[in-house]
Amino acid sequence: MDRKEYDQMAEELKPGGHKVKNGFNAFLYGGVMGAIAQGVLEFFMNVYNCSEKDAIPMMTITLVFVACLLTGLGLYDSIAKHAGAGTFIPITGFANSMASSALDSKSEGLVMGIGSNMFKLGGTVITYGIVSASLLGVIRYVITLFG
Repeated sequence: MDRKEYDQMAEELKPGGHKVKNGFNAFLYGGVMGAIAQGVLEFFMNVYNCSEKDAIPMMTITLVFVACLLTGLGLYDSIAKHAGAGTFIPITGFANSMASSALDSKSEGLVMGIGSNMFKLGGTVITYGIVSASLLGVIRYVITLFG
């Protein structure tokens, strides 16, 4: 089989794109997740009678816990299959990546398995997040300096 035949066969077997459907699902699921987060925030503000500033960390911890729990139960991936990019709200997506890396390595033990492999994907996210935030900070500084 030459390159041309291979490219033709690969093109025929490539799954069709459902961009509108995928975009709608991401919008819908992301919106539902955002509404749930807002509901959790309102719950903490009203039940514990605290300010929004104090309730935000509690809501964030709750979202991380729920994402890790759903990952551990094997439900996060099935939700993500339907929601697509809608599950990529940064805090829940990051919690899922950390929990799934840890679960994949649990057979190797607590230290050499879970402890050393937990940040496999998370380390990349943290690194590029810090680099991009630093670059954007420099750009903003330059704009305000000359603006």
